[in-house]
Amino acid sequence: MINSFPPFINSSTEILILGTMPGVASLSKQEYYAHQRNHFWKIIYTLLDGLPISEIFKEKIELLQTNKIGLWDVLENCERKGSLDIHIKNHKENDFESLFNKFPAITKIVFNGKESHKYFLKKFGQIEGITYFVMPSTSPANTMSFENKLKIWSTFLD
Repeated sequence: MINSFPPFINSSTEILILGTMPGVASLSKQEYYAHQRNHFWKIIYTLLDGLPISEIFKEKIELLQTNKIGLWDVLENCERKGSLDIHIKNHKENDFESLFNKFPAITKIVFNGKESHKYFLKKFGQIEGITYFVMPSTSPANTMSFENKLKIWSTFLD
């Protein structure tokens, strides 16, 4: 059984980015999107900062929070061999009802990949007052070019 991380969310969070479950590299480092070929931080820094990507996880989270963006996963825990979402079994979703009650400023959910959206939608459906954006996965398993991922990811900031 593997477990997700606690949410990186605060009272100013308006946009919540949701993955499905951290991959092997992220779990071993205890940091979101730690795989060196994952495009997540490169996309975020290109869209929000323009500076080189910090090596310090806390600084990455601070950049998100400065821009009213939070980070979490759809699943609280599951069984999975490797890092691919298709291998997930016996999953349990995180408690989003409590989360949205505690953080009512959240008006956008950005799903990092179709699988996170699928798991969320199946359990919670469309939540009133929240707009969903389904982005291409930033995982190295998604072979779409960085430029195309960046172009699509930029739309959630509009």
